[in-house]
Order: sequence, then C-alpha cells, then structure tokens
Amino acid sequence: MVAVRVCAPLTAVLLLAGCGGGGDGKAAAEATPPEDFGCLTAAQAKAGSTSYDDTEGNPVDAWLGGKGDAAVLLMHQSDGDLCQWMPQADLLVEDGYRVLVVDSNGSEVPEVVGGVKLLRAKGARHVLLMGASKGGTGVLAGAVEVSPPVDAVVSLSAPEYYGVTDAGSAVPRLTAPVLYMAAAGDTEFAEAGKALHKATKKAPENRLEIVNGPMHGVGMLSDDANWATVTDFLAKYAGGGGGAG
Repeated sequence: MVAVRVCAPLTAVLLLAGCGGGGDGKAAAEATPPEDFGCLTAAQAKAGSTSYDDTEGNPVDAWLGGKGDAAVLLMHQSDGDLCQWMPQADLLVEDGYRVLVVDSNGSEVPEVVGGVKLLRAKGARHVLLMGASKGGTGVLAGAVEVSPPVDAVVSLSAPEYYGVTDAGSAVPRLTAPVLYMAAAGDTEFAEAGKALHKATKKAPENRLEIVNGPMHGVGMLSDDANWATVTDFLAKYAGGGGGAG
C-alpha cells in the first residue's frame, strides 16, 4: 500500500513551498507594480494608487493622498485624465487636505457619489467637490445625489450638460455653496456658467467668477489669482481643516 501524505516534509523544497499552496497568487500580486497613470512618481503610485466601485458597481481608478478631516474630490476634463489634476492635487495635500483624484470611466455621477463614500469611509468629515469642463458638469450633477450633502462645489468651465450628465436640471436642487468659474474668452463655457449660476436657487452661496483670458477648465488655475480664488473658497467650507488655517 502506498501512503498518501500530501504535506509530509519529504524535502527541503516541499518545506519551502509549504502545505496547501496559495502563496503564489499573493506573491504575484505583490510583484505587480502600482498604477502610475503615466505621470506619478514611484513613491506617489505606491502610496496613493487605488480603485473603488462607483454606485453602479463599475471599477474606478484613482489616486488618494493626504490626510485630515477635509477632503477634495477632483474630476478631470474630457481631454484629460487623472494626470491633469496632479499639480493641484499635490498643492492641496501640502495645504492639509485629503485628496481623491478620479480617473474617470465615463460615469461621472456614480463616480462622484462613490468617491464621496470612499472619502467619508477614510475619515473625511468635510468633503468638497471640484471638476473641470465635463468634470464640472459631473460634480454639479453628482452633488445633488450625495447624502448627507457635500460641503461645497467648485465648477470650472462646465457645460450645462455633457452626454447623459445634466447639470442644468440638477443645480436648481443644489443646496451646497458653489463657485462657478469660466474665462470670458472661452465664450460658450462662460455663457454656460452664467446660465448655471442663474439656475442655482437654493445654494447658500452662489458665486460666479468670469475671469480674463481664453483659458479652459484646469488651465485657468495656472493664473495665481484664479488659484487663490478657488483655494480661498475651498478653505471657507473646509470646516477648519485643509487650507482653512
């Protein structure tokens, strides 16, 4: 009769391999480098590359950095990706914010709501949304679906609607403070900003900034004065966290 002892320590090789297996999958996972999105340093990718499920169950890639009670969720333009926001994300982290930069899968509202859920699960007590162009449309439409409401919204060069995302129908229900910013030379989007501002009836602060120049979305923030306008607005509603000190 042949004895069957699968886990018997017959050789040094078997001892090293262990009984029952399962180690190879873990080793393979550990060997897979974190996503760098083509712009993150190795340290940034290791520390912050993450993913979460949107409210429709779709995976969303993202970068999460910083810590603290106040968090900012960033949504990019249609001509960009997560990398578009990383210079500002780094500055916000330096200012003391927790920051989630979303690499959109195209479902902006579910991504926003799911991202807020993630930030709150990580300990954020104050959540602020900021998006550029289609991302601005996304944060406006997403904000009205979040419960409890977010603390403030910044919309940069947002169209009234983008694809199936309809900010024009959403903003009459928006109860969070909102800052609309668009450039005068970016005519179509400046007009959209004015229309969204006019339709926003319930926000405790409904601010419209039409700035000089032709820049669009995130591009406006290369101007120090525009960046200061945005960060001052965020700090105002950060609940004493982030840049509010």
